[in-house]
Amino acid sequence: MNKTLKIITCFLFLFFAYTSLPAQQHLPFYDEIEHFKKLDSAHFPPKNAVLFVGSSSIRKWEDVQNYFPNETVINRGFGGSELTDAIRYANDIIIPYHPREIVIYSGENDLAYADSITPAIVLRRFETLFNIIRSAMPKVPVIYVSIKPSPSRERLMPEMEVANKLIKQFLKSKNKTVFVDVYHKMLDKSGTPMTDIFLSDNLHMNAKGYHIWQKAITPYLERYKN
Repeated sequence: MNKTLKIITCFLFLFFAYTSLPAQQHLPFYDEIEHFKKLDSAHFPPKNAVLFVGSSSIRKWEDVQNYFPNETVINRGFGGSELTDAIRYANDIIIPYHPREIVIYSGENDLAYADSITPAIVLRRFETLFNIIRSAMPKVPVIYVSIKPSPSRERLMPEMEVANKLIKQFLKSKNKTVFVDVYHKMLDKSGTPMTDIFLSDNLHMNAKGYHIWQKAITPYLERYKN
């Protein structure tokens, strides 16, 4: 009887431990993605919009629509995300919208969060994301915004430059793609990141910084406009 009781107790323990896992453990950025899904269920964005996706530089561009008044813009940036996160959630926040163009800013955090992540790894991650997009939407133009130089991450600038060069070279062989170099546009004459285009955290941009991005991106939105 004691043996049977132990078996039952063990079974119940394992059962409740297993069934409670989904409530206790979620994939990274689960809440942010669920928020996007709720927005979509209430009012699904129109097709043929310009989709901006990526990390906090996109998420914090809350007034991005005002920078591109002639476009319908969807912002699906989620702060702190890496390319691996964009890959994980591509079927949730990229593919369903059937956008006219996709603007991607991701890769900076990949380098910043782990010393083991090399520019070559960033390239492979971007290739994976790109292939997911192209498999689902072979004719949709992809615009990649280069990894930006931030004062708080100045030590990573050599790796950023290499990652940018690798991604730029990769995109050269692909149709309907653009590599937008904002990296060099955000440096002063001495080659260091401008300080007046960033917020006090020296990582995220202010309006002056976003105007640099606007000027760099706009011509390519016009190029592929129907």
